[in-house]
Amino acid sequence: MPSPAEISSLLNASSVFLFLITLVVFSIPVFIIFPPIPVERSDALGQTHSKVGVPQRESKLRDQWTAGTVSNGQADGHAGTGQQPLPPKIHSLLIYPIKSCRGIELAEATVLPKGLEHDRVFCFAQRKTKKRTGGPDSSPAVPPQPAVVSPVETEYWEVLTLRQSALMANIQVDLWSPDSAKHSRQLGPMTDHDGTDSNSFVVVRFPWRSPGVKGLVETVAAKLSRGLSATPEREFMLPMSFPSSREVKARGYSHSEVTHFRSVIPALDMGSELPTELASYLGLEPAKLSLFRLDPSQRRQVFGCAPTRDIAGYQPEIDFQDAYPLHLLNLSSVRALESKIRRDADIERLDCRRFRPNIIVSGLPAYDEDDWKSVRFKAMSRKDTDAMFDVSCRTVRCKLPNVDPATGIRHKVEPDYALRHYREIDTGAPKKGCMGMQMCPLFSTDGGQRHLQSTIRVGMEIAVLQRGTHHAL
Repeated sequence: MPSPAEISSLLNASSVFLFLITLVVFSIPVFIIFPPIPVERSDALGQTHSKVGVPQRESKLRDQWTAGTVSNGQADGHAGTGQQPLPPKIHSLLIYPIKSCRGIELAEATVLPKGLEHDRVFCFAQRKTKKRTGGPDSSPAVPPQPAVVSPVETEYWEVLTLRQSALMANIQVDLWSPDSAKHSRQLGPMTDHDGTDSNSFVVVRFPWRSPGVKGLVETVAAKLSRGLSATPEREFMLPMSFPSSREVKARGYSHSEVTHFRSVIPALDMGSELPTELASYLGLEPAKLSLFRLDPSQRRQVFGCAPTRDIAGYQPEIDFQDAYPLHLLNLSSVRALESKIRRDADIERLDCRRFRPNIIVSGLPAYDEDDWKSVRFKAMSRKDTDAMFDVSCRTVRCKLPNVDPATGIRHKVEPDYALRHYREIDTGAPKKGCMGMQMCPLFSTDGGQRHLQSTIRVGMEIAVLQRGTHHAL
């Protein structure tokens, strides 16, 4: 027969067990209403939308260091039957909805007069201050005085890129498009999907951990929801459709100007959408960071080396691209430049994404693209049509490729050093290196203005139609 002490011990153990069971039972509805792992916007969007782009596990750029590069006239990694090299083709496609942030890899893309659809629609901007010299007061009520020149400060917005803020490489951008096949318990089926941007969104995420205990909870939640290697993030969402006048007022937007190089661009200031943590992450004051987008009806027209309206049937235009609608990059050229860089612990290989391309091609000799003047991507089926492009000029490089797109770490010298020493090839850009080509789309104008679009796909073969000289302007 158990002793009183043993009975007391059993009762204590049973009481603790019952207390724990009761706590768990009562905690379940609390966790349902107030989940310890925050619900992501992508969880809600996933009910009615699909994420645009190629999943990381299927990325065509995982083999970029071997696939379709050409050495001594022979293709590496993509030999066909009888060891014959496969024809040159489109290897990958990329868009960057927010300028200088991470790109989205696509299997196919719609080509518009402004370049690829959804490319460089938004940009971040930093408020800058400049001083100008003011003149003396010339009011007639004031007796003549010796001229006093005093500096006057003026503020302006300047487009923010990886050149100024390497951490922008760590800002992830996901594009979500309505999916008519999906049905939401709350919203019902997406029966109104018309193929436009009216219900598309971008979800923007960046690394962020709050201070103190809250940050510890965020870290635990991130690892529980996304795996042990995950880190806390902050996110916000933007509509892809351009807002109406009513929405502009309701959401606190304003019309302003933003400078980019020598251009002053009228745009919509959407800074009210930004969380204050983003400015802190980028090392800025919240009041000195904003978000801009162009009105699609007021895009910037492209001249310089671009084809004229008489030749193209329209005037090429851009959103927040640097100068031209599209940027093409040859994988063999990247590998050739890689052989020239001065390697160290911080740079062993060159990821082609350092150069922010839209169209990546493979199966060509290194630098074959340097003298292209026009090119055609061949249709892959009878349902498709060929896609034509004017190759307007070479891409003159700055130091932006020094930033590693995977980490946001800026190398001190490479590949800028190699570009300036081995790729000073354009008489219009002395002491500067060139890598890649700037292009403008060409369309059949038989159907009028509304038919100014085409489709390009990974795997389309390349036909160079014309070669010639280039001179950057």
